[in-house]
Amino acid sequence: MIALIDYGISNLRSVQKAFEHLDTEVTLVDTPDRLAQADRLILPGVGAFPAGMRGLQERGLIEPIKQAVREGKPLIGICLGMQLLFESSDEMGETQGLGLLPGQVTRIQDARSKRQEAGSSPQPVLKIPHMGWNQLDVVRDHSLVRDLASGSYAYFVHSYAVYPEQHDIVLATTEYGGPFASIVGRDKVCGLQFHPEKSQAVGLKLLRNFLEM
Repeated sequence: MIALIDYGISNLRSVQKAFEHLDTEVTLVDTPDRLAQADRLILPGVGAFPAGMRGLQERGLIEPIKQAVREGKPLIGICLGMQLLFESSDEMGETQGLGLLPGQVTRIQDARSKRQEAGSSPQPVLKIPHMGWNQLDVVRDHSLVRDLASGSYAYFVHSYAVYPEQHDIVLATTEYGGPFASIVGRDKVCGLQFHPEKSQAVGLKLLRNFLEM
């Protein structure tokens, strides 16, 4: 069973339809028992990081997700779901994440300000959220990005981004006021900052690669 995790704030139907295009059935799961039966896990998400973690906690899904990863089951996070894989976010105050990957989530504009303080030249104010089509620069081999060409376009809608502590988990970056991690992966835990279900052939390719991991 492929579990599409329902924790109360996700764009579930659009993700379901993307997998339908791949002739793959996914099952909505919102309880620990059902999640434990899954062979693969999809953690979608839209909205704020604190609300996402609260939704997982209220349904008792945090430890079952971690257990699934310990058992070697593939897991992909999409948009907010990717951010939740990391250690913490400063959105609306400091909130602890799942801690499956090392790194923090911070507002895109704030991350650029820190780079400017470090000595880079001033740049125009960014429009936040980062919304629309942007390019993926593939920087590392992984089964998730197999046959994905650098320069491919994906569709983004987000105000916060992940800045990993370990660069070896970054599979692709995207430029918006500086580079941020747009695809991440370590072993069978991976994430997409953009919406593959809105990214046409590129998004479907990545979801197919996840199914074949």
